[in-house]
Amino acid sequence: MNWYLDVLKKYAVFDGRARRKEYWFFVLFNVIISLVLGFVDGLLSSSGIIGVIYGFAVLIPSIAVSVRRLHDINRSGWWLLIGLIPLIGTIVMLIFMVTDGTTGDNQYGADPKTAS
Repeated sequence: MNWYLDVLKKYAVFDGRARRKEYWFFVLFNVIISLVLGFVDGLLSSSGIIGVIYGFAVLIPSIAVSVRRLHDINRSGWWLLIGLIPLIGTIVMLIFMVTDGTTGDNQYGADPKTAS
């Protein structure tokens, strides 16, 4: 849960680096929360409004952690736009997100694995 909260604390921080662990735990908690909210929306017959509000609330932190994850593999945050290409962009982004980060410092900051 701390990984999720750490990303929310860095709400609009687009500089620096994010480890795979930080990114994927944030994604995992987003999926779990979205499923729970979808279930609650279904029970309340609220046509998904709760999920939409949550989606907008975590949109900026999701983009920010994705950009920081790209920085960890020494790529510009603009690579995030490749995800707009159907199928190919999604596959490329998935490969980028599972790739191990650059060892040591890079142009985007210190290695988050060694930072204390």
